[in-house]
Amino acid sequence: MPIQCTDAEWKILEVLWDRSPRTMTEITKELEPSTGWTRHTVITLLKRMEEKGTVLVDESGPAKLYTPAVEKGKASTEQTRRFLSHIFKGNASLLINNLVSSGDLTVEDMQEIIDEIKKNSNP
Repeated sequence: MPIQCTDAEWKILEVLWDRSPRTMTEITKELEPSTGWTRHTVITLLKRMEEKGTVLVDESGPAKLYTPAVEKGKASTEQTRRFLSHIFKGNASLLINNLVSSGDLTVEDMQEIIDEIKKNSNP
């Protein structure tokens, strides 16, 4: 199943990946300072995420507990591929050129990328 998350849903997943399970109240307290979201906003997002299958809900206790239903690595990879496909038509070199041109990619970053390519291409 493809993982499709809005920016708002991604923020909730980040909170849950950091520590879970969490209640809606805990999620709201964590996100309110940076987002201004009320509990109603978080409830709406969590319901949508449950329907999509990106969070699991445990209703066995006094408060619902939420955990991520997707691994961060898998979600990151899929979101990256969607972004690359949508913005750069699947061409990773265009993305890298854009990052270099904007100054967002340093020589150290490039070396890390080269090291990772070497690591993954050697059996």
